Amino acid sequence: MTGPPNRAPRLVGPADPAPAAVGPTHPAPRPVRLAATDLLALGSTGLRTRPLRAALSALGIAIGIATMIVVTGIPASSQAALLTELTALGTNSLQAMAAPDRDPPTKLPESAVRMVGRIGPVTAVSAVGNTHTVVRRNDRIDPSNGSGLTVLASHLDLLPTISARVRTGSWLNPATASFPTVVLGSVAAARLGIVDLPAGQPSPQVLIADRPFTVIGILARTPLSPDIDRSVLIGWATARSELRFDGHPTVIYLRCAEPQLEAVRGVLAETIFPERPGQVVVSRPSDALAAKRATEGSFSVLFLALAGVALLVGGIGVANTMVVSVLERRAEIGLRRALGATRGQIRGQFLSESVVLAALGGLAGTTLGLLVTVGYATWQGWPLVVPVESAVVGVAGAVAIGVLAGVYPCVRAARLPPTQALAAG
Repeated sequence: MTGPPNRAPRLVGPADPAPAAVGPTHPAPRPVRLAATDLLALGSTGLRTRPLRAALSALGIAIGIATMIVVTGIPASSQAALLTELTALGTNSLQAMAAPDRDPPTKLPESAVRMVGRIGPVTAVSAVGNTHTVVRRNDRIDPSNGSGLTVLASHLDLLPTISARVRTGSWLNPATASFPTVVLGSVAAARLGIVDLPAGQPSPQVLIADRPFTVIGILARTPLSPDIDRSVLIGWATARSELRFDGHPTVIYLRCAEPQLEAVRGVLAETIFPERPGQVVVSRPSDALAAKRATEGSFSVLFLALAGVALLVGGIGVANTMVVSVLERRAEIGLRRALGATRGQIRGQFLSESVVLAALGGLAGTTLGLLVTVGYATWQGWPLVVPVESAVVGVAGAVAIGVLAGVYPCVRAARLPPTQALAAG
């Protein structure tokens, strides 16, 4: 009797591994990286779809940036006008003279003017010398009556050094300074009865040491050097040849770089008279210099404070606008996420929108601020000073504000889950 064929028993064990998949493998898709132009176009979509809100938001930051330009430009122009007036009061000028009441009288060296001109920060130097003679209107006046006026030998570069100007006639030049000609200070002209020099008429004459000198010019009032107003000025060479002037300067006038004024004053006496610096008296800096420096500091603090407030207001406005935009566009955010947009792309969209909005406001505000500044300064007659850094900071600051103001809204938009965003829409 035959039975079933013998079969090897099957051992129960772990399941066989699944057969390997047959066919090509496909890597996981990588998110598309948006180009800068695409990102800019995407970021401006919200601005184009809501033009009124975008305009109002840009207007807010434009007013802030314009305020920054105006509060720096207008005070800077006003400050420039004020500093010009203070500079006219001699903030960069000094005077040096021999110490009075010395027996025998101190005489400054003839080389003093040349030596002072060698000091680095000195930009201009000139001098006058007392001739110790009397001036009269004519020979009928008592020879001892000099009307309280002083006859001074003068260097030809005196006027620009002391900020003086000729009211009528002309100043001494290399030709006229070699002849018996004089220029009168404003007070001297009034006391001598010479108030004008009409063109086409003979020039009046005065007597100095009983010698006639022709008047060729009359100076305007000189606030920085009132002694010049009471003086009769003649050329240095003529004073030597006609009046026996010894050539020693009496008063030395100089201008120097304003920041170096104190340093120049410290070495001036030793430079003028190295052997006897104690016998040289140097004027102290003008009180207008301290006022000028205080004015500069006050305006600088004011500029910084006002500009900071303006930028803060503009930044808050942009941030508020972007937060509201995220809340209103949650459905759009959810739809884009559902279609495959990454969180980084959502962040880039809203951040670029914030930057574009702030940049447009910055450009508009900078333009508006510059126009207001130019118009107001022109109306007031001030020198136009528009700080270039303010215009640059206006646009750059607006972009920076856009970045800072858009950080929180763009992060919030990127964190919205697609389902929640679609449900909220």
